[in-house]
Amino acid sequence: MTEEIIIAGFGGQGVLSMGKILAYSGIMQNQEVSWMPSYGPEMRGGTANVTVILSDERISSPILTEYDTAIILNQQSMDKFESSVKPGGTLIYDGNGISSPPERKDINIYRIDAADEASKMGLTKIFNMIVLGGYLKVKPLVDLKNVILGLKKSLPDRYHHMIPDNEKAIMRGLEIVEPVHILN
Repeated sequence: MTEEIIIAGFGGQGVLSMGKILAYSGIMQNQEVSWMPSYGPEMRGGTANVTVILSDERISSPILTEYDTAIILNQQSMDKFESSVKPGGTLIYDGNGISSPPERKDINIYRIDAADEASKMGLTKIFNMIVLGGYLKVKPLVDLKNVILGLKKSLPDRYHHMIPDNEKAIMRGLEIVEPVHILN
C-alpha cells in the first residue's frame, strides 16, 4: 500500500501541520513516510501545500506530479491540483472559498464544510483537524490512536491543552464529510 497525498491551501490554514500529523501517524504504524512542505515567502495568507507519502515499501522519491488524494482548502489550490489527482483517486475539499467546485467524473469527490463547522463549534483554529477527520473517514489508512499520538508529537507543549478540542474536531470531521461524486 502506498498513498500519495497533496494538501493545499493558504498559509495559516494548518496545511503543513495536517501533513505533519499524518506523517507522524504513519511513523507510529511503522510505515515509510515522506513529508515535503512547500510555501511562498509570505507564509500566512500565501499559498502553502505539503506532499505526504505513506507506504509499506521504501519511498523512491518525494517529488510527485500526480496524487492518489488531494485535500484542497482554497480555489487557487483547486485550480492548480484538481487535474493532478490520478484517475480513480480522491479529492476532498472544503466548500468555504471554493467558487468553482471540482467537476471531474473519473475521481471520487468529497466535500467537507470544515470552516463553517469550526465556526459553529467556536474552534476556528482547528478547522484543519475537521478536514483531517473527513480524510480519515474516506481513507482510514492510519489508526485514530496514532493520529492522536501524531498530534501530541507535532504540537508544541504549550498547545497540548488543545488536544481534546483537536480530537473533538477530528471526530466531527468523521461525521460531516459528504460524497459529491463516487465512482462505481
